Amino acid sequence: MKTLDKKNRWRSKTVAFRMSPEEAKQLDQFAKLSGLSKQEYLINRVLQVDVIVQGNPRTYKLLRNQLQDVLVELQRIEIATDEHSDLIELIAYISKILNGFSGGAYGEQ
Repeated sequence: MKTLDKKNRWRSKTVAFRMSPEEAKQLDQFAKLSGLSKQEYLINRVLQVDVIVQGNPRTYKLLRNQLQDVLVELQRIEIATDEHSDLIELIAYISKILNGFSGGAYGEQ
């Protein structure tokens, strides 16, 4: 199947690879939080193009809800160990995105 990308290029090549369930879950979370499709997110990351999250109310709510889930998980565990390194990476990623929002444009809702 061929489709056109934003620059009118035919995307006719399929690239596939295997991931662990944990890696796939993390990829899904990162792509969802970026606001991009998983395909666009992966292409940007592989080609070393910065993934720029566009701040909007939907993205803000996703981040807020994800942070609430992280808080619940952190309250459940006592000490973050190597066993929870994926959680630590997710927290760092969300923090980086939230730091990019200008002046709290989406405030608390």
